[in-house]
Amino acid sequence: MSFLLRCPQCGPRDVYEFRWGGEQSRRPEPGSPLETWTRYLYLRRNEAGSQQEWWYHRAGCQRWFLAVRDTRMNHVERTFWPSDESPPTPEKTAPSDAEGPRG
Repeated sequence: MSFLLRCPQCGPRDVYEFRWGGEQSRRPEPGSPLETWTRYLYLRRNEAGSQQEWWYHRAGCQRWFLAVRDTRMNHVERTFWPSDESPPTPEKTAPSDAEGPRG
């Protein structure tokens, strides 16, 4: 399904210019148990509703940014840089490092 995604730098573009990087989640501390890293790398909440996600603009500015997207309707509510303090994090989303997606 195609839709427009707004890059914070380049503006609205076709979603096929981007790579989805997964749900935003808190990166485990170095030295965390293997079970914690396994959960972080492989398990997803996969809940219907609003979630904060990583996106990479591969055909444009080649930067990672965050988007709040409603998974039920595939509607992107807003996009912003990880360093932006202004957009509130949805209740279901844990804070994360600003380095990019997991993996």
